[in-house]
Amino acid sequence: MNKKPAWTGPKRPFIKKNNSSFHRGERDNTKNDLHAINEHIRAKEVRVVGDNVEPGIYPIAEAMRIADDLGLDLIEISPNAVPPVCKILDYQKFLYQQRKKLKEQKAKSTKVVIKEIRFGPQTDDHDYDFKLKHAIEFLKEGDKVKAFVYFKGRSILFKEQGEVLLLRFANDLEEFGKVEQMPLLEGKRMIIMLTPKKS
Repeated sequence: MNKKPAWTGPKRPFIKKNNSSFHRGERDNTKNDLHAINEHIRAKEVRVVGDNVEPGIYPIAEAMRIADDLGLDLIEISPNAVPPVCKILDYQKFLYQQRKKLKEQKAKSTKVVIKEIRFGPQTDDHDYDFKLKHAIEFLKEGDKVKAFVYFKGRSILFKEQGEVLLLRFANDLEEFGKVEQMPLLEGKRMIIMLTPKKS
């Protein structure tokens, strides 16, 4: 088996990188980057903001010099502004702040889960109590409850009875949830919507 001849050409220069921050000339602008930084900013002049920086509009070369003197990065945060807004900051710190902000936004916009509970117009007490217990658990967990009475065939004649049942259900859940929608007949179903009370 023939071995490949050893490489005798010039060695690639070793570039030492600072782990705490990516600085100009040490970082490729890949497709994964959300913001242009340092030399990858294309504007001729930018509005500069940041800590320990005099805010104002600077030529790009001057803005990069200020960032370099502080040992930080020039990050384009509003590319569509005229001129674009750039912040002088450690890029890793900037990414951390962005991730933290995104995490907080996700926590605030939690998904609303709706649990359905079905009754017949002549539900007995045992079945009613069983479903009431489940509804309490759902509301305690922060889920909405959509309770409805299903009228099959001629049972639509008992719609007043269904309304009374749903109002009783809402009353029994008063401690755990509040009525978002009063009993409403939609086709063969009479629906009431309850939302959990904030603890």
